[in-house]
Amino acid sequence: MSDPYERSAEYLDIMIAEAWEALAPALADALSNARARTGAVVDLGAGSGRGVRVICDALPQAPVLAVEPSAAMRAVLLARVHEDGELRKRVTVVPGDCASTDWPDGVRAVVALNVIGHLPPDQRRALWNRAARQLASGGVLVFNVTPPFAPTEVERVRMAHVAIGELEYEGWASARPSGVDEITWCMDYQVLRQGRVLAADSVQYRWWVATEDALAAEVAQAGLALRRVGDPGLGLCVLERVSATTSRAG
Repeated sequence: MSDPYERSAEYLDIMIAEAWEALAPALADALSNARARTGAVVDLGAGSGRGVRVICDALPQAPVLAVEPSAAMRAVLLARVHEDGELRKRVTVVPGDCASTDWPDGVRAVVALNVIGHLPPDQRRALWNRAARQLASGGVLVFNVTPPFAPTEVERVRMAHVAIGELEYEGWASARPSGVDEITWCMDYQVLRQGRVLAADSVQYRWWVATEDALAAEVAQAGLALRRVGDPGLGLCVLERVSATTSRAG
């Protein structure tokens, strides 16, 4: 299986750091406010481990299963876990994806940030159904949805610029429609010294799009309810079993 992050793993962690400044406290709040108080947390598509650290800080002593299919990203993730004694005790890192990895019984929370677009509609619905079966009472699935919400062209834009030592790192993103409910992202990365390009990489990957209303209808069929949390610009959503939501409202 090809790994779309094989060439971009070198750049991703430093380029998402700024986005996590807003995302981290919103994720922590969503996890802390869940009704479930015991059980493990599953982090799907854990990437370089920024979310793992947030989970561990927000839910002290909860074991974490960090699932990451990309070997290149797992290398960064394992380094982050290994350098922190507390994370080493609580975090298990495994290869795999949403479908192939076994979850512990009675999962307290599932985190799937920047993941849902990687899933074709049938795999997305399978994830909702699995969460409905395996979440503990009061457990949550936290994910995010970001534009575009329909197949459309996205003009090339600089998404990140980071200076480290004498070098600068830039990331550029663009997208084109590639299916009825799909786009293809093109990500360009550059390393520069005083404006001169020293290295460059480009990667493409498929991304399935859906509106929030469409996702709400999908999760309802699985017996889950969707609600938005945090700053609307983050696109952060929480799923709970309908019965748990009804109980809270009552």
